[in-house]
Amino acid sequence: MSDRSGAAGRPLWEPSPERVRQANMTVFIDRVRSEFGIPLADFAGLYEWSIREPQAFWRLLWDFGGVIAETRGERVLVDGGKMPGARFFPDARLNFAENLLRRRDRATAIVFRGEGGQRRTLTFAELRDEVAKLAGGLAALGLGPGDVVAGYMPNIPETAIAMLATTALGAIWTSCSPDFGVRGVLDRFGQVRPKVLFTADGYHYGGKAFDSLEKVRDAVAEMPSVERVVIVPFLGSDPPLGGVRGAAMLEDVAKGAPGAIPFARLPFAHPLFIMYSSGTTGAPKCIVHGAGGTLLQHLKEHILHSDVKPNDRLFYFTTCGWMMWNWQISALASGATLVLYDGSPFHPHPGVLFDYADEAGITIFGTSAKYIDSVAKAGLEPARSHRLETVKAILSTGSPLAPESFDFVYRAIKRDLCLSSISGGTDIMGCFMLGNPIGPVWRGEIQARGLGMKVEVFDDDGRPLRGQKGELVCTAPFPSMPAGFWDDPDGRKYRAAYFERFPGVWHHGDYVELTEHDGIIVYGRSDAVLNPGGVRIGTAEIYRQVERVEEVVEALVVAQQWQGDQRIVLFVRLREGLTLDAALIERIKARIRANATPRHVPARIVQVADIPRTKSGKITELAVRDVVHGRAVKNTEALANPEALEQFRDRPELRS
Repeated sequence: MSDRSGAAGRPLWEPSPERVRQANMTVFIDRVRSEFGIPLADFAGLYEWSIREPQAFWRLLWDFGGVIAETRGERVLVDGGKMPGARFFPDARLNFAENLLRRRDRATAIVFRGEGGQRRTLTFAELRDEVAKLAGGLAALGLGPGDVVAGYMPNIPETAIAMLATTALGAIWTSCSPDFGVRGVLDRFGQVRPKVLFTADGYHYGGKAFDSLEKVRDAVAEMPSVERVVIVPFLGSDPPLGGVRGAAMLEDVAKGAPGAIPFARLPFAHPLFIMYSSGTTGAPKCIVHGAGGTLLQHLKEHILHSDVKPNDRLFYFTTCGWMMWNWQISALASGATLVLYDGSPFHPHPGVLFDYADEAGITIFGTSAKYIDSVAKAGLEPARSHRLETVKAILSTGSPLAPESFDFVYRAIKRDLCLSSISGGTDIMGCFMLGNPIGPVWRGEIQARGLGMKVEVFDDDGRPLRGQKGELVCTAPFPSMPAGFWDDPDGRKYRAAYFERFPGVWHHGDYVELTEHDGIIVYGRSDAVLNPGGVRIGTAEIYRQVERVEEVVEALVVAQQWQGDQRIVLFVRLREGLTLDAALIERIKARIRANATPRHVPARIVQVADIPRTKSGKITELAVRDVVHGRAVKNTEALANPEALEQFRDRPELRS
C-alpha cells in the first residue's frame, strides 16, 4: 500500500452522488456543455478545456460569477503569448468593492468573535451602510484612485469595512498584522507611502492584551506621507491618542451617508491590493495586484473549487498580514457569510476554534497545516467532543499538509468532508492548486490544479515532469498575475522575481510532484524562504535585527524540517573571544520578537566560527540548509570557503 493512498489504494474520501450533482462545479460543467457543445464528462475534461481555451473559460467564468461592471468589452486576452505582458479584459471597467457588496438583505454577512470576549454580527445591509459611511468620510478627506490606505489591524469587522471603503473609492489597500514591530511596519508601509493608516488601539493574544498605539506613534513619526491615523477602539472605548500625528477616532471619520457608496469603476488591472514578499534579500518586495484579476481568481476559487454558496459560512484562521485574509473577505462576492476570529487558536483551550465552528455553524473551515498538526499533538479528537454537523469542508494551506494529517482529519475530526489542501500564495493572490469538491481526496495530495492555470512541473532544464519532483511553473498567463511591483517602473524586479529561471514561464519556487491522480504533492520551497507553521518569513528580516546585537558579527538562518513542519535555526558568529550563553540567546530572541514578530523568533540559536560565502561575498543559506538536512551540497566550487560547511554538519543542538 502506498503511503499516499488510503486502505487498499483507495482514496480517503469521495463525494456522494448527491453532493456531486448539487456542486457548483457540476453546474459549470453543464454550462460548458450547453454553450460550447463540448462533451465534458468530469473535472479532468473541464481542466483541459480551461487551459486549451482560456478566453472562453474566463469569459464564461465572468458570467457564471455574475461580475458587476460598467462594461466588459469584447476582448478577453491581449498579447496572450507574453509572460509577462498579457492583458485580460483590457476594455473592462469595474469596482472590486461593488462586487463584494452586491447583497443588501438582512441575512448575516459577518460573524465575529475575539479572544477577549468581543462579539459582533453584521447583516449585509448593515455592512453596506458601514462601508458607505466610511467611504463618504474618506472621500471627504480627499482619498481617491491611486492613493494608498494601510491597515495595522487585527482581524475584526472594522478591518473588512476599511478595506471595502478604500477600494470602493478606487484607492489601494495594504495591511499587516499588529504583532509586527516598528521596523517590520516601516519596511512595508514605508515603501508604499500610505495617505491614511487604520489601526486598532491593541489586540488580544494568548490571554494577554497588547497595546498598538505606542508602535503606531513611532512608525508614523517616520512616515511623512500619513495624513490621518484612524483609530478603532478594540481594547477599550477611550484609547489615548496623545502623540499620534493626525489621529482621529473611527466614528469621527465615518461621516458619510448610509447606503450611498460612490463606487469608482476603473480598468480591470487597476491596483487593488499591495502585498509583501518575505523580505529574504532585503526589504520586502511590494507586489501590486489588480482589481479584476483578484476578483475573477477568487470567484473561481470560491464558487468552483470550494463550492461556496450563499448559505455557506466561511471561516479562515488568519491575520491581516496573510493573503488568506484578502481571500476570505472576497467570499462576500459569492454571497457567503464571513466568520472572523482574532486571537490565539489555543486560548483559553486547544478546542476553541471547534467550539466556534459549532456555535457559528461554520460550513467551510480554513486553517493551516501547522494548526492541524498541533491539534493532533494536543490529543484532541473533535469528532468526539464536538458536533461539527455543518462543516462540509476543511481547507489547509501555509505549508504542505503531511499524509499523517490527512489521516488525523478523517479519523479524529470528521469522516464526511472534503479536505482541500490548497497552495499558491501572495505572489498570485490565489492558488495554483486546490480543492475539487466533485473529486476524491488522496492521502498527502492536493486534489487538483486550478482551472485556467496551466501548471506544470519542470526539471532543472525546463523539461516537463510527471511522477518526479521538480519546479512548479505556470506556462500560460492568468488574470491574477501581479500588475507589477511598487516603484518598479520598468518591470525589472518583477521579471527577475518570476521569469528569469525559465524565460516566458512563471517560476514559483515550490518543489512539487504531479501525481498519477493528477494531483500535486508539495515538498516545500525551493528557495531560502522560511515557512514555520505556514508563515512565510524572510531571512533578511531576522538578519536586520540580529546584526544589531553588539556581540554578533554576522548570522545565517535556515529552516530545519522538524516534526512534520519547519523550525527556524539561527547560526551566529560572535566577536572574538565571546561565547554564546543563555543570557545572550534570550537577548537575541527578545530583539527579534520586539522588532519583527514572535513568529520570527528562532527555535535554536547556535554559535559557529565562520559563515560560508560565495565568491562574490554573499552568504549561502541554501548550502547550509542542505548540510543541516544531510544532503549533498551542489556547486561547492562557487563558494569562497567551502570548508566552513563542515561545522554545520551533525550538530547536537539540532537533534532535539
